[in-house]
Amino acid sequence: MNTEKLGKSRLMNFFARLGGIAMESRLRHLLFDPVTTLRDAGLKPGQTVLEVGCGTGFYTLPAARILGNSGHLIAMDPLTDYVKRVRLKVDAAGLQNVDVIQRDALQTGLEEGCADLVLLFGVLPFPTLPLEKLLPEMHRVLKPDRQMGIWLFPTTAGVPGAIEKSGMFFEISKNGRVYRYARIQS
Repeated sequence: MNTEKLGKSRLMNFFARLGGIAMESRLRHLLFDPVTTLRDAGLKPGQTVLEVGCGTGFYTLPAARILGNSGHLIAMDPLTDYVKRVRLKVDAAGLQNVDVIQRDALQTGLEEGCADLVLLFGVLPFPTLPLEKLLPEMHRVLKPDRQMGIWLFPTTAGVPGAIEKSGMFFEISKNGRVYRYARIQS
């Protein structure tokens, strides 16, 4: 997949703007409290966290605040409009612990073992993120003995079983729609 081309696609960004309206609605905040979801995923102050598919930043700003100045958040999305929007929000909030980058989650370009926690919130199941390609990259960027938090919506679509079958992660907890997985050593 050519993420740069996809991210600049007028059609994809048009749909992203429409989706962004729903992503930022008050109803979403009432139904899916971002702070609770982040804590359920294992987010703690001081961690280095990769947020895959940051979208409009629904989880990005709360995550950065929880991480605090000693933590670091890498917010990643393939879509140009979302990346620009989140950068503006991060700057307006004066958050210094966030890098917003336009990248492909299948080939992040990040250093091996750079993250304490990977967040995959609302991006699975998604056809452009096939698990057989995504999981090895998430395994690669996670530090040994670290975790991945997944919020599955609107369906689980067999994702938890597929993650277990990969042999790269094992489930350590489930709270509502949030699953936590520990990285298995290679």
